[in-house]
Amino acid sequence: MNEWPKQYTANEVEGKWMSRWKEMGIHRWDPVRGRDETFVMDSPPPTVSGALHIGHVFSYTHQDLIVRQKRMSGLNIFYPMGWDDNGLPTERRVQNYFNVRCDPYLPHDPHYTPKTDGKGPPEKVSRPNFIQLCRQVTRSDEEAFRRLWQRLGLSIDWDQEYATIDDFSRKTSQLSFLQLLRDGHVYLTETPTLWDVDFQTAVAQAEVEDRMMAGAFHNLRFGVKEGGSFVIATTRPELLAACVAVVAHPDDARYRPLFGKQAVTPLFRAPVPILPDGRADPEKGTGILMVCTFGDATDVEWWRQFNLPLRQILGKDGRLLPVKFGAAGWDSLDAPAANRFYSELEGRNVKQARTAIVAMLRTPDGAALPDLGAPLTGEPRPIQHSVKQFEKGERPLEIITARQWFVRLLDKKEALIQQGAKIQWHPPYMRARYESWVEGLNQDWCVSRQRYFGVPFPVWHPLDDEGRPHYDRPILPKPEQLPVDPLAEPAPGFDESLRGKPRGFIGDPDVMDTWATSSLTPQIASRWAEDAARHRKLFPMDVRPQSHEIIRTWAFYTIAKAFLHERQVPWRHVVISGWILDPDRKKMSKSKGNVVIPDHLLEQYSSDAVRYWAARARLGVDTAYDEAVFKNGNRLATKIFNASKFVAGHFEGQDLAALTPAMVTEALDQGLVGRLREVVRKAGEEFAAFEYANALQSAEEFFWSDFCDNYLELVKGRCYEKEETAGKRSALATLKLLLSVQLRLFAPYLPFLTEEMWSRLFAAREGRERSIHTAPWPTEAELRAVAEPSASDPYGAAADALREIRKVKGEAKVSMKTPLKELEITGNAKDLDAVRSVMQDLLSVSGAPAARLTEGKVENGRFKIRAAL
Repeated sequence: MNEWPKQYTANEVEGKWMSRWKEMGIHRWDPVRGRDETFVMDSPPPTVSGALHIGHVFSYTHQDLIVRQKRMSGLNIFYPMGWDDNGLPTERRVQNYFNVRCDPYLPHDPHYTPKTDGKGPPEKVSRPNFIQLCRQVTRSDEEAFRRLWQRLGLSIDWDQEYATIDDFSRKTSQLSFLQLLRDGHVYLTETPTLWDVDFQTAVAQAEVEDRMMAGAFHNLRFGVKEGGSFVIATTRPELLAACVAVVAHPDDARYRPLFGKQAVTPLFRAPVPILPDGRADPEKGTGILMVCTFGDATDVEWWRQFNLPLRQILGKDGRLLPVKFGAAGWDSLDAPAANRFYSELEGRNVKQARTAIVAMLRTPDGAALPDLGAPLTGEPRPIQHSVKQFEKGERPLEIITARQWFVRLLDKKEALIQQGAKIQWHPPYMRARYESWVEGLNQDWCVSRQRYFGVPFPVWHPLDDEGRPHYDRPILPKPEQLPVDPLAEPAPGFDESLRGKPRGFIGDPDVMDTWATSSLTPQIASRWAEDAARHRKLFPMDVRPQSHEIIRTWAFYTIAKAFLHERQVPWRHVVISGWILDPDRKKMSKSKGNVVIPDHLLEQYSSDAVRYWAARARLGVDTAYDEAVFKNGNRLATKIFNASKFVAGHFEGQDLAALTPAMVTEALDQGLVGRLREVVRKAGEEFAAFEYANALQSAEEFFWSDFCDNYLELVKGRCYEKEETAGKRSALATLKLLLSVQLRLFAPYLPFLTEEMWSRLFAAREGRERSIHTAPWPTEAELRAVAEPSASDPYGAAADALREIRKVKGEAKVSMKTPLKELEITGNAKDLDAVRSVMQDLLSVSGAPAARLTEGKVENGRFKIRAAL
């Protein structure tokens, strides 16, 4: 047996086993084994946009706990890792890192080298060169992420690694798009679109957050063309030039006489219809409101319902566009005045325009009709209100008319709810969040983004004789041509010289929403686009682990894609982690600057200790960052090391193979094995429900209390016997069994420590038991090989009696090693029978020469102890 070090050195052990596991190949998926004996994890590809933080360590540990336990249960594990390396976070990081901006119309420079000083205005580069820089940065990040995952002990099969921008992922995503287009699930249209003016791209409903912001109600007096006036309360006075109608509730007596008439807007004196609609809230503001193109989603609905004109005044950069009142669609009762007022707003951003227009609304010159006075009645009234923002954005979203690709989902809401019901959600209440999101959908999925580093739409558009695109006649590649970039490759049947020329073609300039590709992680990992047999072996997958805030995005979109393509669910279970909260109980996030980078924690406390902290968190529950729990993890690891070392000391000179369960003959030993059997049963049930925290709690309570505090003390006497008695053999066989089972129970949580202990005590040269992580997960059947004790709960009786003996010594303020001169134990007949069966162990640990057992009633507890010191 190897010589044991004085103390456990985690860093040395972790480095050794990271290399050894790779050599052993124990994490590799075996494609030969059948689906019924394979467990498939749809692991989340982390966004490659800088450093991973402790929140990533938290959630990725959870999935590894599940995987390791399933591997020990004998299943063939498919556990891939992907990198989500396209999208806005990566672009923003590259723009800042290299001080560049992409101009997609610049030609590719094959010899391009970025500047290194980062000074001056951003350098413009072509799309291929920009993508080259993105890949350069993401490759570096991916390598750092890979090292961290290996250091954390994630049992990933690195042969199954992928990136969402690699050739196969792009091929998969483009093939998905073409199939959905062919099946009528995708359409291209020019429509009002949620728009981020900073990123200058469309966003999807699922990427929108409601955030509280300061605002103000402005009371504006409108005129009535036929005579009279009324006041509208608005938080968006800067959109006044885009007003196309006024709406009130049909039952609102204040405004019922106005329906069918025309209102006149202040400043621009545009005549607009006054319309009734039940969605107008009589209790909000003044009960009558203006419809602008576009202030919110309801404006879009009214614009469509009443066939109103489009007056788009906001540009894609968030500044007010040039417009001319008096031109077609821009009616005004006083066009020169309207244009004079608007000239003060043109080119300003929303905030600047709001300030400027409020100043103009304070003057009588801006009255909608003569003699109405200044349109602004009273001072703006400050409020806090909810506004919609892109989850990665910093300013409120606008609604801009733009040509976008959409996936039809509104007509499939009921089917998608039914698909969600086929999946088991852990915890179960998370399913309600999914259903609530689906029920609340009010638009199809906008999948196009006006960005550069992403999966291009595999589409070209033919040009007519005047050079105008025919958007309804897309030119598509064949599946075997994928992946393609229509901005870098000519359309099929065309020469590159015809790009942008009459009767030629243009490439679709947009890229797909990152979720359009990430929603295909099961299909990317299964190689759906090229290997149907492999796909059938892996799909549907078993588990999707993820956090709760992306149920509306990643979970929903993956369910949608699986339904649209195969009418299947993508996985059988969804396991939801909570968030990591900072000491102020706020979610950790890079944008808030309150994240903790984990590298120093792994170094200071060990990977096992950090995993222990993560494993203590229950499903779906937010967890506070607390380094005290890391220390508890270290304390547990140290205790397991010391207990293993103690047990190993008693194995010197022993034939371990001969220490079989049949040799466990003492009542104390049999009783404790019975207790462990219950722990094993519960741990198995908890893992089956993915409640790894509960399984850890059961295993840890048994280890600290039953094994270390009580059993190791009670059994010492027999272990140190010089003769090879039946009692000693029973103790050693029990120690072997207990330690083997407990190491395996802790193996998913503390993989490095338990592997080291296993290698010193129990590892076989070949087969499953060469590593603890392929050794069998403990089962009740394994422990039933030990006979039941004849007495009822002998271990429990010994532990309870020992507790009372310790209390006596504690109250006397003597060492626990101080022997007792006399010992009397009082209890009921049944419990005293149990004590008789473990008497020699009790006398050994107490130091008493004998014990008197007295039957009697005990007020508090199981036994009453009288002792003489």
